[in-house]
Amino acid sequence: MARKTNGSPTMRDVAGLAGVSIKTVSNILNGYQYVRPETRKRVDDAIRELGYHVNVSARNLSRGRTGAIALVVPSLRVVYFAELADAVMREASQRGLTVFIEQTNAERDRELRVLDGSYRSRFDGVLYSPLALSQQDLPLFDVGFPLVLLGERVFDGNVDHVTMSNVEGARAATEHVLGRGATTVVPLGVKHDPSPSSGTLRFRGFREALRSQGLDVDPRAIIGVPDYFHSTGATTITSILDSGVRPDAVVAFADTLALGALAALQDRGLRVPEDVQLIGFDNIDETNYSRPPLSTIDPGRDVIAHQAVALLEERIQLQIDGVPREEQPAPRRMVVDFELIPRQSTLS
Repeated sequence: MARKTNGSPTMRDVAGLAGVSIKTVSNILNGYQYVRPETRKRVDDAIRELGYHVNVSARNLSRGRTGAIALVVPSLRVVYFAELADAVMREASQRGLTVFIEQTNAERDRELRVLDGSYRSRFDGVLYSPLALSQQDLPLFDVGFPLVLLGERVFDGNVDHVTMSNVEGARAATEHVLGRGATTVVPLGVKHDPSPSSGTLRFRGFREALRSQGLDVDPRAIIGVPDYFHSTGATTITSILDSGVRPDAVVAFADTLALGALAALQDRGLRVPEDVQLIGFDNIDETNYSRPPLSTIDPGRDVIAHQAVALLEERIQLQIDGVPREEQPAPRRMVVDFELIPRQSTLS
């Protein structure tokens, strides 16, 4: 039976029961190797008898860190970000880090608050995917805490950045349906936005593939979308069909858009892929279970999570070690490769 103490047992209680100094208990708890086996046994026995538990938060703070990082994304309603959060949490867990998730809903004021320094005391570092900020906001990213950007919204900043092959992936998706005989290919997910974003970059890759074959997209099919939800995919493809365009292939810039379009196409009596080939982007888990299963571009989500957390952890350690910023590695931009996943929605 554990010996009772007044309140929660402390390291001092463990030291007193084991007959050693507080420093010896601390060394053992922190994995110090050069302790006599009999001393280690007395301390371990005392810990068990008292029911002592290490205060991880206090220990991390004494080392100059909280053991927690923040992941800030636009919206967890967007399935890609929900699955990215899962990948980041799994990667961080392997490194002993706790992840706190916040969504900004792509609101500029909320995104700016991430950069104002208020996160510094709560988290060791931040993984950040902004949407409302742009190239003009680059000076704001010169912050005094570890920060790694995700996504494609801000380029060439003084900060590490992990992104995906948006242009190349969309080009490959379009080439895939062209190679299977499509001639009237329409895009789904166009963003009428001058700043770099997944929508604008994927539209660029889409048009490059068409033009390499001497083709272009019917202007009636270039419909801007406000978001990448299932319902938006359904309403947008319906509007394209109602305009008189008769596509034989649809390249959606997000799987959620493609899945919404799939339902709308089938409601209109069009068969996928016999009448209309359909391919998405993101390789979310849901694409395996649609009928037919959806062809898609896998952007390397797990690799993005691995590289981003590794970069952030490195920056955190450099800050803890007191390495001046001018002596740290220059900001790095990593572009993760993609994989085309062909499934039944393009394979008749």
